[in-house]
Amino acid sequence: MIPSTAADPQLRLDELLDHLPAGVVVHDIDGTILHANRHACELIGLSQKQLRGLKPTSGIWSFVCADGTPMSPEQFPVNVVLRTGRPLSQLVFGIEAREHEAERWLICNTYPEFGSGGTLCRVIACFTDCTALKQAEQSLHKSEQRLRLALLGSTDAHWDYDLVKDEIYYSERWWSMLGYLPGELEGTNKLWLERMHPDDRQELLRTWQDLLTGPCETYSIEWRLRHRDGHYVPILSRGFVTRDADGKAVRVSGTNTDLTERKHAERRLYELANFDHLTGLPNRRLLLEELDKALARSQRSGSIGAVIFLDLDNFKLLNDTMGHDVGDMLLRQVAERLRHTLRHCDQLARLGGDEFVLVLENLGDDTRMAVTEARHVLEKLQSVLTQPYHLNERLFLSTPSMGVSLFDGAATDIETLLKQADLAMYRAKSDGRNITRFFDHGMQAAAEHQAAMERALREGLAAHQFVLFCQPQFCSQGRLVGAEVLVRWRRTDGELLGPDEFIGLAESSGLIEALGQYVLEESCRALARWRDDSILGTLELGVNISAYQLRGAGFPETVGDILLRTGAPPEKLCLELTESAFAENVAEVIEHMQAIRRQGVHFSLDDFGTGYSSLAYLKRFPLSALKIDRSFVHDVHVDPDAAPIVDAIIALAHALKLDIVAEGVEHEAQRRYLVDGGCGAMQGFLLGRPLPIMEFERRFGSAARYPPPDLARQQAGT
Repeated sequence: MIPSTAADPQLRLDELLDHLPAGVVVHDIDGTILHANRHACELIGLSQKQLRGLKPTSGIWSFVCADGTPMSPEQFPVNVVLRTGRPLSQLVFGIEAREHEAERWLICNTYPEFGSGGTLCRVIACFTDCTALKQAEQSLHKSEQRLRLALLGSTDAHWDYDLVKDEIYYSERWWSMLGYLPGELEGTNKLWLERMHPDDRQELLRTWQDLLTGPCETYSIEWRLRHRDGHYVPILSRGFVTRDADGKAVRVSGTNTDLTERKHAERRLYELANFDHLTGLPNRRLLLEELDKALARSQRSGSIGAVIFLDLDNFKLLNDTMGHDVGDMLLRQVAERLRHTLRHCDQLARLGGDEFVLVLENLGDDTRMAVTEARHVLEKLQSVLTQPYHLNERLFLSTPSMGVSLFDGAATDIETLLKQADLAMYRAKSDGRNITRFFDHGMQAAAEHQAAMERALREGLAAHQFVLFCQPQFCSQGRLVGAEVLVRWRRTDGELLGPDEFIGLAESSGLIEALGQYVLEESCRALARWRDDSILGTLELGVNISAYQLRGAGFPETVGDILLRTGAPPEKLCLELTESAFAENVAEVIEHMQAIRRQGVHFSLDDFGTGYSSLAYLKRFPLSALKIDRSFVHDVHVDPDAAPIVDAIIALAHALKLDIVAEGVEHEAQRRYLVDGGCGAMQGFLLGRPLPIMEFERRFGSAARYPPPDLARQQAGT
């Protein structure tokens, strides 16, 4: 047997320490390291040889506290135990990262060892690696911090419900969303039920029950909570359900989002899409939806209803003379009167401009009863809307024209119904305004005829079916001094239509500008052809233009371009206007006329005396001539009341240094009276009927034998 030595127990102890899964370092009473096991060397990153003899005060140590701040030597675990003589347990600290090594975290337990006399003789430090745990803690802390910042920056209100413990947590934002401070009310798990809107209760409880018992893990639902001041806050509640191994719900966590602003925005968008911004009435889009429902109800009940198209008479004149702001005031007042006149179940909408649509339901089970009931409503509307309006401290009267179309839910589509009511309204307009007309199928036939005529008019323009006629104008001595261009429409079937049959349609269909430009161009081509003719070259050619043409933004430029392209002499062109051209946008009309007059073109006023404010604009507009309307000329030789009017017009023209032309001269007595009265020029069937322009050129051109003055009227009448 080999005898034992004193070193053997120490050796066995060292071997035992090397097998421990923890680092162990033994310090002398001055802190000097006496021994470190293998695991301690690995954790610290130094060999036993390097560690042995080191003191805690050596500058080699770089430790950090658990919160990441540098650890001072006084805080080193060994120094604390040496100073206090008490053990130090579960201290977490880190070893700062070195080259090629990552930061390492340790959990340290440090114990004092006392000798037989009770004096401190050694300090033993035991530590284990907790780097992974520390990193997990740091990651969790960062996640919590991110979540906290996200919740602070969010308007959402967080809550958490522990179903097992039956405990619920309401965040500060949850309380403030309802106008409370945390803790002002008892935060029980019944609080959200107590503050729920009664209308939401059934749906929300059903969803909650399905959530707890079903397989879903997430949910989203809108409902309302009562605010402190009594109103209800619309919220969007979204959350997550935690379940145990058996799938039983044990926790529900979620957030409430305040939808107040979103609901306001949605409502605003809905109003913009479905309501008229000026009057607050439903617009066409919403009207169509409601009318569709009304038709369905009518079909189910068998009750008859009515659609009323209402248009304010002369509204455009009010807008143009008093301004759009006054027109808007009138529209708002009309809308308010309509609201208070109709029943709660009736529909009211504004289509735009001064057009309103009313939908009446449940007027009766047969047509006679429905018409009677509708008339009662219409009479009431007529009475209410014809009362004076106060507009900018002025009284104004307005009247409505209304068209009515009945419906019974049969196979009548909405657009047809509206079109019928619109046609009836236009019939009311044409029959004198301030009246009501019920739709009948004769209106439909007339509308279809008008639509067919409009198509034919467009095709006729494209096919150059419009031809020019000229009616000669003679001076008082019988000499040819001018002509007026008259347009005719030679249709495909050879029928020749006069302007009275298509000019109105051209204006209403928007084709008048195209037609007017065609007539103006062809007239200027004729003037260019006549330029070198010794007779035709002296004539002034009158061409009628519409108010629509004159008001067109580029009309002066259009006239100038046509004159340039055709080579027509501008001083021989006279544009004839009616008084309707001066009814609106007067400043713009004057500007256009002056621009055209500067090009050398003349203007004459057609049908003088038949319009309104005839005398007011004679000196304002650059006119060269007046044309006495045929209605005054017709009876001048037999009616003593007509003669003074003609005399006054001639005298007025002379006083204003304007040329005068009389229209519609059909009898020698008329011609003689006009000549004796000082009328400068005349036209009419007595002097010459309208001729196709090429025939006019052949008859009156220099190549023809021009009849002597005393025979001109006889030849023109043959």
